Amino acid sequence: MEKKYPLPPFTLETALEKIQLAEDAWNSQDPERVSKAYTINSEWRNRSQFINGRDEIVAFLTGKWQKELNYKLKKEYWAHTDNRIAVRFVYEYQNEQGKWFRAYGNENWEFDENGLMQRRFASINDLEIKEEDREFQ
Repeated sequence: MEKKYPLPPFTLETALEKIQLAEDAWNSQDPERVSKAYTINSEWRNRSQFINGRDEIVAFLTGKWQKELNYKLKKEYWAHTDNRIAVRFVYEYQNEQGKWFRAYGNENWEFDENGLMQRRFASINDLEIKEEDREFQ
C-alpha cells in the first residue's frame, strides 16, 4: 500500500513537516511529483475549478506552470486536527505578458490513513504587483 509520511493523526510537529513537504513539492513545479502526495481519486476545488484524480491534477498543474512563470510559493501553518491541516499561503508568478502577480489564499486538506491527501479545497485571490514589490526573488 502506498504511504506518504508523516501519517495521521498529526501532531504540531508532523503537521509542520507535511506543510514543508507540500511547499517543496509545489516549488519544484513538477506535476508528477506533486500528484504523488494525493490519493488516486483525490478531490480538489481550486478557485472555481473542480479537479478529480491524479491524472487531472497533473494536467491542471502542467497548464498552471506553463502560464504562471517564475513561480515561488510559501505555505504557513494555520491549524490541524487528527487527519486535517489548514494552511494559508502566498505565491508570486509572472504571466506570459511579463506582468507580476501575488496570489493569497487558504487551503483545507484532508488525508487518508496512508498520509495521502484525499481532499484539497483552495480559495485564492490574485493581485497584480510591480516587479520591485516582489517578496520572493
